Formats: sequence, C-alpha cells, structure tokens
Amino acid sequence: MNTSLTRFDITGRVAVVTGASSGIGKHLSKALANAGAKVVVVARRAESIAELADSIGGHAVAQDLCSLQDFDAFAQTLSAPFGAPSILINAAGVNHRQPADDITVETWNETLHLNLSVPFFLSRALVPGMNGDGSIINIASLQSVRAFPNSMPYGASKGGVAQLTRAMAEAWSSSGIRANAIAPGFFPTELTQAVFDNPEKAAANAAQTCIGRNGELEDLVGPTLFLSSAASAYMTGQVLYVDGGFTAK
Repeated sequence: MNTSLTRFDITGRVAVVTGASSGIGKHLSKALANAGAKVVVVARRAESIAELADSIGGHAVAQDLCSLQDFDAFAQTLSAPFGAPSILINAAGVNHRQPADDITVETWNETLHLNLSVPFFLSRALVPGMNGDGSIINIASLQSVRAFPNSMPYGASKGGVAQLTRAMAEAWSSSGIRANAIAPGFFPTELTQAVFDNPEKAAANAAQTCIGRNGELEDLVGPTLFLSSAASAYMTGQVLYVDGGFTAK
C-alpha cells in the first residue's frame, strides 16, 4: 500500500460509537467496521444494537446514557470485548423540538446532559486507556453556529459541543489524544424525520447549500475515517462542517 494511504488505515483499532441504534451512529459504526476496526456499539435499544453488532462483527452494550452514573466502570465494560478503545464517536443525542414557552426543566436538563455532559464524562473515562494515541469525534451541528426554531436546548448543547471539543483538545492533545467534531448539515435521521417528511422544507434546506442537495449518510464516512486515523494526526480542536456549504452562504 502507498505509504501516504496507510495513514488512513484503522485496521484492528477499537472504536466505541454511542447512539448506534439509528441514524448517524449506526451508519458510522458500519463504516468503521468495514474499514477494519473492532466496534463496540452503545444505545438504549438492546435489540437494535444487538442486530447491528452481529452484522458487523462487533459488540453491543445496551445502556441508557442519561441514567449512567459511574462512567469509569462503564469504560471498563466498553474495554472488555476487544481491549481499550482508541476511537470514540459521541453520536448519542436528543432534540425535543419544543417552542421556548413549552421547554421544561426536565427536557432542558435531559438535552444538555445527553448532548453535552455525557460526551465529556465518557471521553474523560476512556482517555487513560487510549495510552497517548486516541481520537475523539464529537457530533456537533449546524446549530453550533446557527439558531433554528423550536430547538433552544439543542442549540445550546451543540454550541457547547463545539467549545467542549476545543477544550478537550487543549486538555488532552499534548498527551496524544486528538479531539475534533463533525457538524452535519441536514441528513435523514430520526432526529430530522419531521424535516424530511415535509418535501417543501427539505427542498428549501437543500437550496440553502452550495451543492444543492441535502446530505446522505455516506457523505459522513470519509470525514469520519479521516478523523479516526493517523491521516489527521496534526488536527485537533476543530469542528468540520459536512453541510454541502450550508454555512458558507
């Protein structure tokens, strides 16, 4: 293999993907496995991730991350099947899509906890096992920099994810742990189903991009493999917008 191309190789590396039962997390779990990684998939829905793990030769850990208390013990659980992970993709998330007047303390706290607190505490618990050679990939959003209707807690959490990513890089990259984020544009997932169920709204979002279409999950594979591998060894603390140029207009 060409020496430069070997830097993209993640064969044999252990990856953990949260939110793996659907959408972005599920698709990236498959992509990592297809690229040779050993993948531990995490989500609440035990049956869904068990089927996914079987299909990719990975391992499933059913866990409601909102109720998780002991992240250090959970890190040991995640390390048991294949060894300590060196790749972590924090893809679990929630968006209740409530108008500001309908937001409750409960839905606010749940959104901020799952979308922002869990990525920090899980990353911190896994960093020691990465032994100076790890890649953390957070999932940010267009709402890291743009305000959309009925998404105040989600936007606050994703703005936080962008800054959390930079803070992770500052804290851990001198020890060999890189932290970056991918900010997808509009992709068809459970979180965006309401948008894609409305053809006019979906078309309007596509028209906002420079490319002229909405995203397909396969569009996220290349950036993920890049950030997971040594090809991005000098890249940390960055938010990579995979949005067809939505934020460029």
